[in-house]
Parts: sequence; C-alpha cells; structure tokens
Amino acid sequence: MPQVNKLRTALSGERGGDTAPPSSARLRAALTVFFALDGFLFAGWVVRIPAIKHQTGASASTLGLALLGVSAGAVITMMLTGRLCRRYGSHAVTVVCGVLLSLSIALPAQTSSALTLGLVLLVFGAAYGGLNVAMNSAAVDLVSALRRPVMPSFHAAFSFGGMAGAGIGGLVAGSLSPATHLFALTGLGLLVTAVTAPVLLRGRPAAPATELPAADAPDRPKGMGSRARRIVVLFGVIALCTAYGEGALAEWGALHLSQDLGATPGLAAAGYSLFALTMAIGRLTGTALLERFGQTRTLVAGGATAAAGMLLGALAPAVWLVLLGFAVAGLGLANIFPVAVGRAGALAGPSGVAAASTLGYGGMLLGPPVIGFLADWISLPVALTTVTLLAATAAVLGWTARNAGEHPND
Repeated sequence: MPQVNKLRTALSGERGGDTAPPSSARLRAALTVFFALDGFLFAGWVVRIPAIKHQTGASASTLGLALLGVSAGAVITMMLTGRLCRRYGSHAVTVVCGVLLSLSIALPAQTSSALTLGLVLLVFGAAYGGLNVAMNSAAVDLVSALRRPVMPSFHAAFSFGGMAGAGIGGLVAGSLSPATHLFALTGLGLLVTAVTAPVLLRGRPAAPATELPAADAPDRPKGMGSRARRIVVLFGVIALCTAYGEGALAEWGALHLSQDLGATPGLAAAGYSLFALTMAIGRLTGTALLERFGQTRTLVAGGATAAAGMLLGALAPAVWLVLLGFAVAGLGLANIFPVAVGRAGALAGPSGVAAASTLGYGGMLLGPPVIGFLADWISLPVALTTVTLLAATAAVLGWTARNAGEHPND
C-alpha cells in the first residue's frame, strides 16, 4: 500500500509528487553541461578579440590593459563566491553565475573604446570567475557523494567545450559580426542554463553513508585552522604551477614554433590545439588513473611527465619534436589542476575551492608576462623552460602533500 500511495501521489501531481531530489547521475550530467558551457562561452569570446580590437580602435597596449578586466573581475569575485556558496548553496550560485556569464558575453561587442571594453570585461570576468568557483564547489560535493574521483571528467568537459567554442567561432568569424555571434552565444547560454538549472536547483546529492555528521564533517568547517589554511595554499600553489603552463603555451607556443623554428602559421597554430587536445584526453582518463594509482601518484607522475614534455617542447630543434613535447606536456598537466582544486575543496569546502582557484587563475595570468620578460632578456626557448621548472615543482609539492587531510584543523 505505501508504494501504491507513492505512485498515486506522483501521478496526481499532489504535493511531493515532483520534489524528489535528482539522482547523482543527473546531477553529474547537469554539472558536466555547465563545465562545457563555461569553456564554450569563454572560447567564443576569445576568438572574437581581434575583431573587437579593430572595432574599438585599441592599440596592442590599450587592448592588453582592457583584457586585464577579465582577470581582475574574476580574481575579485572568486573569494566572494566561496562565501555566497556557503550561504546560498553552490548549486544556486552556479545557476545565477551561468545566467550572468551568458548575458555578459554579449557586452564586449557593444563597446566602441578600450575604456568601455575594460569596464564590461570586469563584469564578464566576475561572472566567469564566480561560475568557476561555484561549479567546482558543486563538483567537490558530488565527488564526495559518489565516492569516486570523477573531478577530472568535469574539467575534460570544460576543455572540449573550449575546443568546440573556438572551432565554431573560427568558422563563423568570417560571416558573422562580433555582435551577432556573441548575441547568439547569449541566447544559447541562457537556453542551456534554463534547461539544466532545474536539476541543480531541486536538491543536493545524497551524502555517502560514511559521511560524518554536519557538525563534525571536515569539508564543512566553520573556520579553517592554521594547518588547513597551509594545506589549501599548498594545493593552490600546485594549481598555480599547472595554470602557469597553460597560460604560457596559449600565449607563446605558436610564436615559439613560428619565430624560433620557422613553422608555417597553420602548423604553429596546431601546437596549442594539440596541447589542448591531449589535455582533454588526459582528463577523460583521469578518473581511471586516480582509481588505479591514487591522487599522490597521479600528481607526481603528471608533474614529471609535463616537465619532461615541456623541456622537449622548449629546446627541441625540430618542429615535430616540439609538437610531441607540447602533446606530452598536455597529458601531464591534464589532471593536476582538478585534483588540486578537489583536494582543497574536500578540506575546506567552497572557501578551499575559491582559494585554490584564485591562486591557480593567478598562475595563468602570471605565465604570459613572465615568459615575455624572460624572452626579451634571454630567449623565448629558455623562457619556456620555466614551465618545466614549475611542473617539476608541482610534482614535488604533490608528494609533499601526500598526507594532507589528516586532522586538517589541528
């Protein structure tokens, strides 16, 4: 009879008939969509930067200052987002930031000067940074509920979303104005968010049976102890080392191939594409690697692999060897960032995700200018070896953090 009553309630639409929380599988699918959308929208904006530069009449230097708006907006809001997630829940904040990101991506195409471009990019960067912290916080909760290390799969969705956004953006760049293209992305982003949001808003994933009560759970502390803060910073630095390499290869990889090795423009552009592809593939296999070898071995092996690959990519005398090095570096770096952010979130909840993400994003900002300064001072190939150095540092820190999480609030 209880089963009959439940069925009757569901069919009749009475109270309680549609309030059942979504399954973990549906939540995982919804979060995967948000990660892919984030990468897709951001890449769609990036491929229109040259056209918007022409539209605003900005010089290279003023455009660079305007583009700092994305970074400044993201960094400013990342720590704030951690507090919002604790107060309102990471699912609700993810949805709100998804809406804001979709709306704000249309704004750059409406500007006519570098100053106004920089101002609207503050808004875009704030939404982008907020979404990254919120959805990573939600992913950390889901990883805990599933008791499987599936964090890399979410970041793989981001990578593939970015590749799709860049590819489609490149195809339509010749036929659509930036305003039309970015407005279309707004519509698509709002549509995807509207379809996916109900799954996130209906509830949180069920906690695993072995989870501690809320008052005792280590991933929901009222305040981090000094040791927990140090561990979170440690994982943030690991994320920084990874993001430094991503930023450096995005900005300087093609120039290294064309300027130092005489590669054709198409072949030079293929360097970063290959790096991004192998990183996405590496993230797809990340869960299997983590389940087989554990987090520490995955971090150490990833850092060592990336260091070897980037050393080859920076100093090899032939184009094909450099491309091979970039591909190996992508595989090595693939899972370091998601593991580091996941570990920080497991220790300190949304605050840990926010801290690690902010440090990691700082690494992506730090890489390009440091490489540029060293390239002018020494040479670009030698400057790129700093990626090797930081990847090796990530491996060492990963080993150092092997016992992190034991009594983190002591």
